[in-house]
Amino acid sequence: MSTAVQLNPNVQTLTFRKPPSQAATSNSTKPKNRHGGLLQDQLRRAQRAPWCPSWSAALRILLLIRVAGAMYSGIQDCDEVYNFWEPLHYLWKGHGFQTWETSPEYSIRSWAYILLHYPAVQLSSTFLGPEKRPAFFAVRIFLAIVSSLCEVTFYRAVVEHINYRAGRYVFFTLLFNAGMWIASTSFLPSSFAMYANTLGFAYAIRRSTNEDMRRTLFATLSFAAGAIVGWPFALAVPIPFVFEELFLAGGDRVTPEIRGSWLFARWRRMATCGAIASLLFVPVVAIDTLFYNKLSVVPWNIVKYNVFPDAQRGPELYGTEPVHFYLANLVLNFNILVPFALAALPALLVTYRFDQKRLGERHQFVNQSSPYVLLAVRLAPVYLWAAIMTAQKHKEERFMYPIYPLLCFNAAVTIYLVRGWFETAFIAVTSSPYRASRSSLFSQFTLSVVATSGVLSLARIMAHWKYYHAPMSVTFALEAAEVPRLLNATGHIHIAPPQVDSAGRQAADAASDESEPRIDLTLLAPFDLRLCVGKEWHRFPGRFLVPDGVHVDWIKSAFDGMLPGHFAETVRSGGLLARQQGTRVVPKHLNDLNQEATQFYVDVDTCDYLLDLDFPAHPQEGAHEPRYVADEKTWERVSCQPFLDARHSPLLTRTLWFPGELWQAQNEYGEFCLLRHRAKVAEKERMHTVRRA
Repeated sequence: MSTAVQLNPNVQTLTFRKPPSQAATSNSTKPKNRHGGLLQDQLRRAQRAPWCPSWSAALRILLLIRVAGAMYSGIQDCDEVYNFWEPLHYLWKGHGFQTWETSPEYSIRSWAYILLHYPAVQLSSTFLGPEKRPAFFAVRIFLAIVSSLCEVTFYRAVVEHINYRAGRYVFFTLLFNAGMWIASTSFLPSSFAMYANTLGFAYAIRRSTNEDMRRTLFATLSFAAGAIVGWPFALAVPIPFVFEELFLAGGDRVTPEIRGSWLFARWRRMATCGAIASLLFVPVVAIDTLFYNKLSVVPWNIVKYNVFPDAQRGPELYGTEPVHFYLANLVLNFNILVPFALAALPALLVTYRFDQKRLGERHQFVNQSSPYVLLAVRLAPVYLWAAIMTAQKHKEERFMYPIYPLLCFNAAVTIYLVRGWFETAFIAVTSSPYRASRSSLFSQFTLSVVATSGVLSLARIMAHWKYYHAPMSVTFALEAAEVPRLLNATGHIHIAPPQVDSAGRQAADAASDESEPRIDLTLLAPFDLRLCVGKEWHRFPGRFLVPDGVHVDWIKSAFDGMLPGHFAETVRSGGLLARQQGTRVVPKHLNDLNQEATQFYVDVDTCDYLLDLDFPAHPQEGAHEPRYVADEKTWERVSCQPFLDARHSPLLTRTLWFPGELWQAQNEYGEFCLLRHRAKVAEKERMHTVRRA
């Protein structure tokens, strides 16, 4: 708005503008700091912030990947099958395998954790029918959704409280990562601990202040849930967070005069949040006590067994691994991100020495915690967890799941810091910050690291699918191919008549679908079919992929350790109340000494079907492991798929999959097969053939 004063002709006109408002002045003199987190960009600060997906966009992208993982990833650990999928199957169907860990005598597996997944099974049963395979994938998709929500919350917290670019690196390393592909949809307490740690860390990376009770409470609740509901050892991950809460000023300015009162307030807040979080014990202990019929504090039982075993017991009964086991395993899943993740703290020291402005000027943090210290605390959990797990003799891949997203965070921070070194070196050589701001060298470096990691992860994911997915596909062939064949051969399949309209004409659009055979799996009960598993017990994917009406039993193999027994069977119509009675039964012959129970074996001659793996180029026959596939007189192939012979394949081509005959020809393969006993199944076909007029 302006005011003009009219003077005589040929005289200049003066125009007076109204002074800008105070708000406008404030906005113009104080440009928005686009990188106000711990890590601060030194170039392009006045330009538009780099692109980062919003919370909702990132969630949609992640869901696509995680749901794909739920549908196509295999089961990597037999512990997932027998300690979690099988108990969940028992809660639903009333039968399943039981390990000694779920025996009331030992009670080191939590029914509270298993019950969290029961609603997904019930929803599948309600909307998709009684078939078990949809329920299996419903649980996995549920896990994919939970993981995606936690990962996106974590990613956005990194963007807002650490740095835009570091957040982008976190997002893409989470998205294209073989380790997260597996862990995000695994039905394991360590995966649950991973979800909880990811969510807790999203709150923990904020700067703490005495006014921010929300940060401390939500972080504490998340970390506690991961330890109490999931895996108690995960409580080691938030130790640096607790240290920060109790001793570091964070965003508070703590002068020597108020140090005592400040410490008291911090300790009181941490104690209050810890007490609230400990209330999670109440429902967990109550549920486990109900199912085991005795007071059962499962988290303590797990710690007691693993940390304080007696001379004859303990996790080492189930195998030990060398010190480098986790390093090799992490390289398989995280490839080039591993050295970046492990170099995070050393890289921070280099930045402190040569690129100090990256985390702010020193004089800005008088009576406050140095941002270098705060960032070091956020990087510490990976080192702490890796040290604790490496010190244990018994090692498994799933033990690293709780820090998988934190590994991506450490790697992202290192990538960002190294980029900063390049920027500093470029300016030192050229003496031109402007040229540095216009150069694409730095973005090309970060893009090459993230893209290379993504390609290698994709090759690892494809290796899992191409080399090791056969057990799941072949086991499901029993329901998808053999059961329809059997019921069709015996005349049990009923074909619904085609629908007709009021004029008596067949509905053409529905004819093709309605005329398909409708397979009623309850018709299998009179056949009394038995599926047997021998040396491949550790690759059996569970009864969710075996149709109702088919019993699953063990046959003797060269393995001489403890195999699972059977839960006390209960009627399906009884629901959870009936299952609760079954979980209270102390099973016979199960023990925690890994001693073989021969009572669980059946004679191979009683088996109608058999799952077996055969390597024809390198057969390893023994007294208890004959080549059933080669005995074509007794056994007939129902379904066979290639399975990698890792022992006789080169290291590189067996760990990664790339297209091309030259690459694939270096590997050797066996066959994972579902076999049918010719005589027994033929006899049952004759006995149960429906006589029709």
